[in-house]
Amino acid sequence: MSAYLNMDTLRFQLFNTHKLENLLELPRFADYDMESIQIMLDAIKDFSDKELYPVFREMDENPVHYDDGKIVTHPLLGKILRQAAELGLVGGTFDYDDGGLQLPSTIGTATYFIMDAANNNVAGYTGLTMGAAELILHFASDELKQAYVPHMISGDWGGTMCLTEPQAGSSLSDITTTAYPQADGTYKIKGQKIFISGGDHEHVENTVHLLLARIEGAPAGTKGISLFVVPKHRPTENGLVPNDVFTAGDFQKMGQKGYCTTHLTFGETDNCTGFLVGEANRGLNYMFLMMNGARIGVGRGAVAIASAAYHASLQYAKERPQGRRLQNDGSKDLNQEQSLIIEHADVRRMLFLQKAIYEGGLSLVLQSSYYLDMANHGPEEEREKYKLLLDILTPITKTFPSEKGREAVDNGLQVLGGYGFCSDFVLQQYYRDIRIFAIYEGTTGIQSLDLLGRKITMRGGEALQLLSAEMMATIQAAMDHNDLKPYAAKLGDRIKQTQEVLAGLMPFAMRGEHERFLADATIFMEFFSTLVIAWQWLKMGVSAKQLALTGAGNYTEDFIESVLHTMRFYFTYEVPKMSGLVDIMSNTEELTLLKEKVWLS
Repeated sequence: MSAYLNMDTLRFQLFNTHKLENLLELPRFADYDMESIQIMLDAIKDFSDKELYPVFREMDENPVHYDDGKIVTHPLLGKILRQAAELGLVGGTFDYDDGGLQLPSTIGTATYFIMDAANNNVAGYTGLTMGAAELILHFASDELKQAYVPHMISGDWGGTMCLTEPQAGSSLSDITTTAYPQADGTYKIKGQKIFISGGDHEHVENTVHLLLARIEGAPAGTKGISLFVVPKHRPTENGLVPNDVFTAGDFQKMGQKGYCTTHLTFGETDNCTGFLVGEANRGLNYMFLMMNGARIGVGRGAVAIASAAYHASLQYAKERPQGRRLQNDGSKDLNQEQSLIIEHADVRRMLFLQKAIYEGGLSLVLQSSYYLDMANHGPEEEREKYKLLLDILTPITKTFPSEKGREAVDNGLQVLGGYGFCSDFVLQQYYRDIRIFAIYEGTTGIQSLDLLGRKITMRGGEALQLLSAEMMATIQAAMDHNDLKPYAAKLGDRIKQTQEVLAGLMPFAMRGEHERFLADATIFMEFFSTLVIAWQWLKMGVSAKQLALTGAGNYTEDFIESVLHTMRFYFTYEVPKMSGLVDIMSNTEELTLLKEKVWLS
């Protein structure tokens, strides 16, 4: 069985780079210590080894499909979901009083990373159930909480989030699903939703949909959207009864074929009941309060696939002989045995690129999860600071692993050459699976508009200032180590370059030329993401140097040197690309804005 992640990498980032012990000192997490967390991680790894990874390729080869009104999934999915619930993977971060384990979100992210790396078809089912239950816990009435959440935490019921409609896509202003008020305080729901992940399958008794709809007569646009609990089966005193929620079909996809994506209809026979969550017309606010966690989850899933692809291509490179190394005179000694391809410089470049992207992306995902914990449970006087840091990092955390993770997997496939394109090897599956992550929970374009148009500018740039201060603290720590000083200086220079880029862009916003200001938002996302990951790599470099000076502890010297070498690779091969992106953003030609003639044919 090939490896799909390196547990030492995960431990190093959790315990050394991101200082998990600081979270465990908070009152909410007082029942946990480093040893108990390690035991938990090992248990999830064991579960993933035994139950998830062995069926990963089977789920791709025997896809989810629609049959006579039902979604048919892999026969072992039910067993897997029950075991996941028993391990606390649905309500792990919830309060004890709500049936949860009161774990840090950072540990929830780490456990799901292990699962996603083993089998990215599975974690979405439990993750969406957790997200739906969390919305109910945060905003719904006590009656709804008691009726739904315990069944969801136990794994008996699933959960989804229903936003997208055929005519609306990502434009939620245009949704038309309607809720009609009833005398008893409930609502009749009519409409349809598409691309609903985990929307229906045979392994749960009920599926609880958290659905966005417009109450009859509500204001147009996003201001008139409300949130409803709409179960597939309504709980009554006599048990579950059908609630006029039907699966119209499923979407056959290029990847994640073991994870169902459904088209749902609500109220076709005028008998679909929905229950309002919180106040009317505040549904989008409620939904987006949960989006930080959801978008971190997307980044985590993409990082996990990149991790699995890296380890698969690394294993292949260590075993595959081909060609011979060049001698100093440029010739090859044909009397020598063939070299393993890992000895070739270009193959090593591709492997280091994969490693730099996935480990840097994992560090970013854990960093954001840490900020989420601190924003929710840290000292009161610090919570606003961490909320702002989380806000500015969230679109990057979703986007960098999704976009650069795809590049990493692409390089992994290239390592295998022609075999990478063949179904006999797993790289082609990882390549197909990761493609959706740049679309999940808001496309790259939407995340980029959010970063530049909202997060960079909000509160007069306060979040950006806080993030810059975090980076400067890492630079200061790096200056204590002579061989890190050049990289600290490079990061400092790129922070100044970012300030110069924004100084060139901000006048467009100040003049009200918002279309011009945001025209290259996706280019800015790539630029700024590269900076943020450079910060994460310098942070890992500092942690590695501290371990090297104090004793590597549970890590080998080779592991420590691998961290430092990959940090140097990222600064050498990736960070310089920022200059080319600056050239694009500073160009005065407005080549993408709509003119009288489109020039596309």
